[in-house]
Amino acid sequence: MDNNLMEIVTRRIHRTVSALKENGFDAHYIDSSEALFKKIGDYLRDGDSWSVGGSVTLFETGVIDHLKKGPYTYFDRYASGADLNDVYLKAKSCDVYFMSSNAITENGELYNVDGRGNRVSALIHGPKKVVIVAGYNKIVKTLDDARQRVWDIAAPANGVRLGTSDIDTMCSFELVCRLQTVKDRIAVLILPEQCGY
Repeated sequence: MDNNLMEIVTRRIHRTVSALKENGFDAHYIDSSEALFKKIGDYLRDGDSWSVGGSVTLFETGVIDHLKKGPYTYFDRYASGADLNDVYLKAKSCDVYFMSSNAITENGELYNVDGRGNRVSALIHGPKKVVIVAGYNKIVKTLDDARQRVWDIAAPANGVRLGTSDIDTMCSFELVCRLQTVKDRIAVLILPEQCGY
């Protein structure tokens, strides 16, 4: 990325991180994969359990592959023959739940939609810690922009990935997190690169 554009992106991330912190989120600007893996390591202890919400970002950033190598218990929704209902229930009580966000406003709000509700429900309650990994492409000005981003970009791209054109079903549940009332439960790690949809 051009240095001048990187400066603009970095400023936008820092503004968003500051707003998230004001709203009670454990938010951080993360400048590299090494820094991302180090920060994630701060949230896990040997023997902890972890799981994920469906996320292209977690694959693109290498988070899932990185964590699979650690001394942790993984409730794996992607395992061949996995009983998804069982995995989703276990994920609700895991130590650390990893996901991305469909959009993050510059006012420090998280916006997510979900087909089954497992990801948004884990974000609200259950796992001891939730870690959101997002690229700067997820940052938008307002909640209206967040909704538009999902309908114009995230949902159609996921539809192609999943082989469906039924965007309404993929967007059954809509969640806005304006404040985090359990101190530091939700961490938001934003990278200066485009990740996921």
